[in-house]
Amino acid sequence: MLLSETVNLLFSLLFMLSIGHGTTKDVKALCSTCKQITENFNKGFERTANKNFGGGNTAWEERKLSKYETSEIRLVEIVEGLCDSSNFECNHMVEEHEEHFETWWFKRKAKYPDLHHWFCIETIKVCCPKGTFGPDCNSCVGGSERPCHGNGRCDGDGTRGGNGKCSCDGGYEGEFCLDCAERYFSEERNDTFSLCKECHPSCTKCSGGTAQDCEECKDGWEEDQEGSCIDIDECSKDPPPCDNAEYCLNTDGSYSCSVCDSRCSGCKGPGPGNCSACSEGYADEEGTCKDVNECEQTEAVCTQEHQECVNTRGSYKCQCASGFGEQEGLCVQQPEADDSQEQPESDAEVPNAAQQLAEHDDL
Repeated sequence: MLLSETVNLLFSLLFMLSIGHGTTKDVKALCSTCKQITENFNKGFERTANKNFGGGNTAWEERKLSKYETSEIRLVEIVEGLCDSSNFECNHMVEEHEEHFETWWFKRKAKYPDLHHWFCIETIKVCCPKGTFGPDCNSCVGGSERPCHGNGRCDGDGTRGGNGKCSCDGGYEGEFCLDCAERYFSEERNDTFSLCKECHPSCTKCSGGTAQDCEECKDGWEEDQEGSCIDIDECSKDPPPCDNAEYCLNTDGSYSCSVCDSRCSGCKGPGPGNCSACSEGYADEEGTCKDVNECEQTEAVCTQEHQECVNTRGSYKCQCASGFGEQEGLCVQQPEADDSQEQPESDAEVPNAAQQLAEHDDL
């Protein structure tokens, strides 16, 4: 019996411990909820700053009921606006610790004006001061004043969760965020401070900020006789890197290919003025490929009887002239519409409205 009770007690303790500690995500979420509550409290405090009891005789009410500024009525108005109705975590925290708001409002506000610090950090202990983390609010790497030496973010910063490890900002790396990442160089460095700046775009590694400070050139760049990394003009290579129907545009460290104008058969750049040759249906006129009007050529292009030519961009089409329609590949004259045809017999037999009225009157 004694052994059974001991086992049950151990399971109960383990269960309570698992609830009490929770996951890192849960602990961080509690702090975030608490921070939002205190921020909303401060907003509510500002919103009600110029309000009163709302009665007709404010001076009498404040003399009899105490000032609205420090009243329980004002506190209730503020607390009622702390959470959205759908936010379960927020409402649960407010309901669970409602007495703390009353204590702070009536007894602690003057001595501890920072509600977030008094409520979230010191009282219900779900947050930590900035620059600290974890259950005991230990200092982040680099110290609480400059977490991660000012070059990163401390995991769990300001909460009771996290492991305190640094996630370095761009350009920095290492456990303490003091080392310079690839394509960055150190301009200043000591045991507690590091300033990393970006290399020239032509460098993979560098000792300074110019193209002459490269220790290794990046792809698309090459070292010249003076030891500086310069751009490779891929467009000048033979054969060129782009297809026949494209033109090449060199960029720093690379290039791009764009489709030629439809009027071109090969080109050196955008538009019909950069064509290497003109596409079929276009001709070179003063250095620009322009549409050829096939319908104005000496030799007719539409040879069938009763056909006419219509010019289009880069081509033309043959169609039957007005009054003719195509039948089995030939343009055949269409019959003219006869407007003198008699109305259908069924229509003639239907009397109009005036006739129907006259017949009705006769009856």
